[in-house]
Amino acid sequence: MSLTDRCNFDCVYCHNEGLGDTRGPLDPQMDEISTDDVVRFLEVCEEFEINSVKFTGGEPMLRQDLEEIIRRTPDSFEISLTTNGTFLPGRAQALADAGLDRVNISLDALDRESFAKLTKSGAFDRVLLGIDSALEANLAPVKLNMVVFRQTAGFIPSMVDFISQREGLHLQLIEYMPELTGNSDWAVNISDVHAWFESRADKVEQRHMHSRKRYWFGKGMVEIVDPVGNSDFCSNCHRIRVTHDGYLKGCLNRNDDLKSMGEMTKREIRNALIETISERVPFYGAYLTKNENEHWVFNEKYQNSIGDRKPYLYT
Repeated sequence: MSLTDRCNFDCVYCHNEGLGDTRGPLDPQMDEISTDDVVRFLEVCEEFEINSVKFTGGEPMLRQDLEEIIRRTPDSFEISLTTNGTFLPGRAQALADAGLDRVNISLDALDRESFAKLTKSGAFDRVLLGIDSALEANLAPVKLNMVVFRQTAGFIPSMVDFISQREGLHLQLIEYMPELTGNSDWAVNISDVHAWFESRADKVEQRHMHSRKRYWFGKGMVEIVDPVGNSDFCSNCHRIRVTHDGYLKGCLNRNDDLKSMGEMTKREIRNALIETISERVPFYGAYLTKNENEHWVFNEKYQNSIGDRKPYLYT
């Protein structure tokens, strides 16, 4: 659930490229889903036995009302947060007290100069302090999100050393997707990354969901999020996305399937939720296929079939 598209970073690989106001935590902006609408949406999700929510952005901690949103989230939900970590010092404990269970923190390099180039930010020390604050607030496991592409791949060994020496830290490597941001020459062969871990890990586990592997090093665990070319990843995906301005979509990486929730009444939310789920198709697979040149192309057969689908309305 995206709470804002504002961000105080301008990461080179981000498809938003730092859109929006970045001055600091503010009340919800005019185009952002309101506190009450967030809570009403989650109450409808609870009716359908959906039991987890991840608040994200942009940078969700730019929302001044984040603690209130978390506090008002139904008790049945596991609540997680994806953040760049710069606002966790001073707020981590309050978020935990409000009901936040765990946190993902973006960190692409353990080198101050490289971090600054990747994020267009001088907040490296602040992010490290944010990691400490999250651990102290027991928001564990604290997952460090690292996008893997040519500019970051060389920092993988130091990141592994970092998480292996401290209880409560996990590393989540996210495959770079040029379909979103271009620069296809930045991509690395994710199979080579898996092979590197296979040869060095203390222990390897196979996770059934998404057919993902977990690699254990000392006290920490590494997991690779690799949707590109991994049909199991998309076919087993069980998530939907809420945009910062209150639309539903069936896949994070698509924007052609946006469903309006109208004025955000519970009936409108229910209808949009059911329609989104009934029509969802993975980004890779039925929606995108590879042509004879191994390039991703839109599947015309899928696109032509959309018009024949009739939405299911909740009564």
